[in-house]
Amino acid sequence: MSDPRGLARGLTNYGDADFSLYLRRSFATSMGYSREMLARPVVGIAQSASGFNNCHRHFPELIDAVKRGVVAAGGLPLDFPTISLGEVFLSPTSMMFRNLMAIDVEEMIRAQPMDAVVLVGGCDKTVPAQLMGAASADVPAVQLLAGPMMPMAYHGERLGACTDCRRFWAKYRAGGLSATEIQEIEGNLATTAGTCAVMGTASTMASIAETLGMALPGTAAIPAVHADRLRAAEASGRQAVALAAAKLRPSQIITAKSVENALRVLLAIGGSTNAIIHLTAIAGRVGVPISLERLNEMSDSTPVLVDLKPTGQHYMSDLHAAGGVGAVLRELKPLLHLDCLTVSGETLGARLAAEPGWVDRAVVRPLDDPYQKQGGLVALFGSLAPGGAILKRSAADPALFEREGRAVVFASLDDLAARIDAPDLDVKPDDFLVLQNAGPKSGYAMPEAGYLPIPAKLARTGVKDMVRISDARMSGTAYGTIVLHVSPEAAVGGPLALVKTGDRIRLSVAQRSINLIVDEAELSRRRAAWRAPTPPPTRGYAKLYMQSVLQAEHGCDFDFLRKQEPTA
Repeated sequence: MSDPRGLARGLTNYGDADFSLYLRRSFATSMGYSREMLARPVVGIAQSASGFNNCHRHFPELIDAVKRGVVAAGGLPLDFPTISLGEVFLSPTSMMFRNLMAIDVEEMIRAQPMDAVVLVGGCDKTVPAQLMGAASADVPAVQLLAGPMMPMAYHGERLGACTDCRRFWAKYRAGGLSATEIQEIEGNLATTAGTCAVMGTASTMASIAETLGMALPGTAAIPAVHADRLRAAEASGRQAVALAAAKLRPSQIITAKSVENALRVLLAIGGSTNAIIHLTAIAGRVGVPISLERLNEMSDSTPVLVDLKPTGQHYMSDLHAAGGVGAVLRELKPLLHLDCLTVSGETLGARLAAEPGWVDRAVVRPLDDPYQKQGGLVALFGSLAPGGAILKRSAADPALFEREGRAVVFASLDDLAARIDAPDLDVKPDDFLVLQNAGPKSGYAMPEAGYLPIPAKLARTGVKDMVRISDARMSGTAYGTIVLHVSPEAAVGGPLALVKTGDRIRLSVAQRSINLIVDEAELSRRRAAWRAPTPPPTRGYAKLYMQSVLQAEHGCDFDFLRKQEPTA
């Protein structure tokens, strides 16, 4: 007997299946559908538009285009809302709610009758949440990305959120811009719909979605306001109907090989440090582990090929014009697994063989003539980070890669805010700034606070970079010699919690190491005196989050949602 299709899937249980279907069709009729339409395969459209999400403000038009494609291919499109994660509108951080959105997406795909689903998202945590949920539900799915903003001309240069916003803010803090000037810049940084225009987390995750095979070829970099974005939406709707017929599921697309391809692209594009957490979480939903040691091996053999901010000078719209993610994949072809399936129904190798070969070499360099000879990310291990830490070396100062420094410690984000600009702060340019208690279980929920500001007294003297260390994350749009995701985090008593101002820390990117130079007897005394920084929450999602969230090397997913479950 064939599997049920369309509205006959997942019937509400009244103890009589025929009655359930009869009742469902009668209520669907009240929405004005004909019996012919109600007999078609159903394509759900998981849409994450919200008044609190500027990146998604063009979604009504985008979703109309998806529906057009579904209907043209013989399906019935039914859109449904999910949680929306507007990056700058959430407190304490969108990262805390990524897993909640993943649960929402997974459960709504499971609970509602759909033969396939189009996932419509873009803002940083939205795409990983949708891919995590879809991977767990394992219903045929295609990811449709929001697309990046367009950079706009301003006083003789192009601006695009958010690397430029950080650059100007640093200049303002150093006294190089007036309050009037920074206010004028504020009004010109983000002027269109779409995600950040640079290779931040949203653009990185879009590139990874296409590389994994979960988004249609050529769709990652199309600007949000470009007509091609609407054509991509229509094509995604059409393809969802084809996926429903073929029963090609995410578990057949997100595999160990496609995840390794995604890691290659992450390294080659100088992508966001956040992406290693998100990709680890997505892969964990299908039982594929990601090893930080393997990341290092791949980073040493994967050059940076793309010249986008914050690593380079260009924007995502330039990458689209230069050939898109496909241009990067063609250069990486000798390093990729070409037999991976994609939502188009073809293998990655077949896709690349059929694509045109033109590429703008000002944006995407050849494999044998890269911008940087090694990949953008590197994992560090040592007595300060037994579980690992991440450094984005492609956006850092190599002069700071091999050094020992004195720790200047901030015990929390509140402590950082209170003291970083104090005139009497005891800090020198060659010190290491250390932030504690900003990880997953800190109560701050691992915000993008790892981009510690240069102390005002140093910024005014022209200091632009320092070694900064924390268990927090940072925006993919940020830059600097910044060690992130230190694990185990301070809030669970990891070694980072034991660091005191004046301690010596040794960083060696060449040796992939970060070590706290304090004798074990002293560390034992500090460990015995350590107490958790915050009481655990007592109710709601915050309680579930704190009980279940894993450390960074496991993707900060919930322990009970991974296919193979580490303990929180």
